[in-house]
Amino acid sequence: MVSFEFRASSIAQHADTDLSKIDINESEVEVIGAIVFGSDQGLVGQFNEDIAQFALTTLAKLPGQPTIWTVGERVQTRLADAPTKLGSTYNLPTSVIGIAPLIGHLVAQIQQATERQENNQKGSNSPYNTSYGIYVFHNRPTSGALYEPTLQRLLPLDQQWLQSLAEIEWPNSHRPEILCPIGKAERQVNIRTRRALIREYLFISIFRACAESLASENASRLSAMQRAEKNIDELQEKLGREFNRLRQSAIDEELFDVLAGYELLAHRH
Repeated sequence: MVSFEFRASSIAQHADTDLSKIDINESEVEVIGAIVFGSDQGLVGQFNEDIAQFALTTLAKLPGQPTIWTVGERVQTRLADAPTKLGSTYNLPTSVIGIAPLIGHLVAQIQQATERQENNQKGSNSPYNTSYGIYVFHNRPTSGALYEPTLQRLLPLDQQWLQSLAEIEWPNSHRPEILCPIGKAERQVNIRTRRALIREYLFISIFRACAESLASENASRLSAMQRAEKNIDELQEKLGREFNRLRQSAIDEELFDVLAGYELLAHRH
């Protein structure tokens, strides 16, 4: 997110769109939406169960009744029986190329949700109302085949992070500027610029969450396949020992029968 932070820093320092002065009242934040990344395929162990339970437990502690958008059919089925409001379900991309279109749809869902909520609250002129909360939940790889459920609050923006953006210095003397008329039109351009920056921030954040979830899924699947392979080897070894035992028992019985028959014939003679 370095490129985004430099752009936001430039806007914060050289335009009338000071991101560090966005007023965020943490006590009034109402969660209206959440994105949960899971998997479409099986053989991933507790991957979907872990993130679904983590999301439900976290959202239960937050105010509001959010709409949950799921990415992955398997996690959608885990959340279907929960007392939650499920929104659209999306299939996971099969390659990195497919991530961008998916993120575009999710960002559009967030924008529609915030605009719909603003209309219900008699409207708002601010880009992405700061009293509405949007979260993203996904599994993040840690080490090897391990992963951990994690979350990020996408909206409202973190106040400390916004302040840090205003303090970032541009790396060279060629600072970008917003070219626009002075007056009322300038304010409209600043609002559109801020909207564009927030959309880019949302896109980058969700893109990273999707990539980390896919990496965790692949690691979990690899671990599950390794465990399955180990179980197969152990079962094969167990069956081999059982086969040898039964085979030896059959041979022993045949030998005992031969010896018993020989002794019987010898006794008669």
